[in-house]
Amino acid sequence: MSNFSRQMRLSSSLIKRLQRRSSSASMRSFTTTEGHRPTIVHKRSTDILHDPWFNKGTAFSMTERDRLDLRGLLPPNVMSPEQQIDRFMADLKRLEVNARDGPSDPYALAKWRILNRLHDRNETMYFQVLIAKIAEYAPIVYTPTVGLVCQNYSGLFRRPRGMYFSASDRGEMMSMVYNWPADQVDMIVVTDGSRILGLGDLGVQGIGISIGKLDLYVAAAGINPQRVLPVMIDVGTNNEMLLKDPLYLGLQEHRLDGEEYIQVIDEFMEAVFTRWPNVIVQFEDFQSKWAFKLLQRYRNTYRMFNDDVQGTAGVAIAGLLGAVRAQGKPMIDFPKQKIVVAGAGSAGIGVLNAARKTMARMLGNNEYAFESARSQFWVVDAKGLITEDRENVDPDALPFARKVKEIGRQGLREGASLMEVVQQVKPDVLLGLSAVGGLFSKEVLEALKCSTSTRPAIFAMSNPTKNAECTPEEAFSVLGENIIFASGSPFNDVDLGNGHIGHCNQGNNMYLFPGIGLGTLLSGSSIISDGMLQAAAECLAAYMTEEEVLKGIIYPSISSIRDITKEVAAAVVKEAIEEDLAEGYRQMDARELQKLSQEEIVTYVKDNMWSPEYPTLVYKKD
Repeated sequence: MSNFSRQMRLSSSLIKRLQRRSSSASMRSFTTTEGHRPTIVHKRSTDILHDPWFNKGTAFSMTERDRLDLRGLLPPNVMSPEQQIDRFMADLKRLEVNARDGPSDPYALAKWRILNRLHDRNETMYFQVLIAKIAEYAPIVYTPTVGLVCQNYSGLFRRPRGMYFSASDRGEMMSMVYNWPADQVDMIVVTDGSRILGLGDLGVQGIGISIGKLDLYVAAAGINPQRVLPVMIDVGTNNEMLLKDPLYLGLQEHRLDGEEYIQVIDEFMEAVFTRWPNVIVQFEDFQSKWAFKLLQRYRNTYRMFNDDVQGTAGVAIAGLLGAVRAQGKPMIDFPKQKIVVAGAGSAGIGVLNAARKTMARMLGNNEYAFESARSQFWVVDAKGLITEDRENVDPDALPFARKVKEIGRQGLREGASLMEVVQQVKPDVLLGLSAVGGLFSKEVLEALKCSTSTRPAIFAMSNPTKNAECTPEEAFSVLGENIIFASGSPFNDVDLGNGHIGHCNQGNNMYLFPGIGLGTLLSGSSIISDGMLQAAAECLAAYMTEEEVLKGIIYPSISSIRDITKEVAAAVVKEAIEEDLAEGYRQMDARELQKLSQEEIVTYVKDNMWSPEYPTLVYKKD
């Protein structure tokens, strides 16, 4: 595929194509029978009621109650799934008032506890609730509430979920993976707890991140919940509070480092891919020191990706391309954008690299284009503007260090403050990935008034909420309504008066990682290529209509996440086919995949997305 062709994916014709729904009666049917045939179980009576995979609670029919020895063990009234959900929601509203301990939602942790108890006893109903109320409960099962959960996980722990591999398990991991009961695992989310959101080292308590992320995989991408595995790799912690806490559940020793650390991760990767050769492993919340190294170490050998580096980058790229559209310009003008970036951690560098590659492709994808793209970024970290004069600069940030002659002409210097950089550069975009709450102060926002853009964009992307570089209220109050605002955590839109609304766009990784994982799974690609990641980002950028974008809406509603994920996954599958990486999935081999039209790929993806429906259960003795 030519660079020009890839670039023109973002044309208006593509937008229309991607937004076509797969309702054509002429399409081939790829409907799977999974979920429609009876499910054989080898347990009855209270054993079924205590198994969250198969428990239906009061929804068991009288026929099933007789067949499974449940008559008399449940109240006599058989309830529909809809009635169960109504009863649960009424219970939730009643119980949530008993606690006020959440970050922005005063009942957030209470809601999490209630949802978690439902998850423990009835998987199907839990995901029915989550999918039906995804916009409301995604912030509960994941960011921002999951940060609070992780901070308190040792005290909240009730029922084990997922697997724990620790430094003390060295030499045993190959046998340990067979302790997990599922013969098929499609998706693993793994963390070492070293950089949980913007909260730092939370050690073994970081397992909450893996659990929450996989809940979103099930809800958004339709990955079968019996085929997901949350994983914590505990190599110790450098959090002194946890090291001294007698209730801490993890290893109370300082973190492994260097070759010892790598050996643990190597052993884990070899073990899981030996048992489940087709699994996809998503790395989550590893400290910057290791995020890039491990990504480069494994990405060409295993089906894996790092969501903080690649997922965050993809969502940011989609938002940046949307901002160009919102400024009334064609997307091919993206290489002309002046972008000031606050933050040079794994997320910041990941976005920088992806944005630079996107610009370079639009400019011709040659050495000149790559160098030209570099000159569009000014990176500021805790020490100020990064330049070639900086001593001991992070090697990953070095390609973006400004040349001394360049900044001299702009009246800048090594270590210049964020406000000084914004004043002198007059950027089109101010992008925050710093994990420093309030970094975009009133003075910094005032400086952005000098932007040469008629509609500057502010991306306050750090999580959780308290780490956002600024709130939408702060941005709109200083700069007025003619800006584009996006954040990493959810905020409400701002009422600007006179019927005007300041739209707050949440640049949530949830828009991309479920589709990347699902598309990789269904394509059968043995790796996740840059092209597949770029296709995902471009698809998300093209999802919004022109009318929406011109209103300042650059990300869609989370309530549409199943449809968004379907489209993103289809784009990933299509790219894998075009790069000759697709090897097929189940009955759909590579040759069959190559014959599919765009509409048929979308149908293929949709028909392979799991939905939470109670199966008919039939008992069979072991």
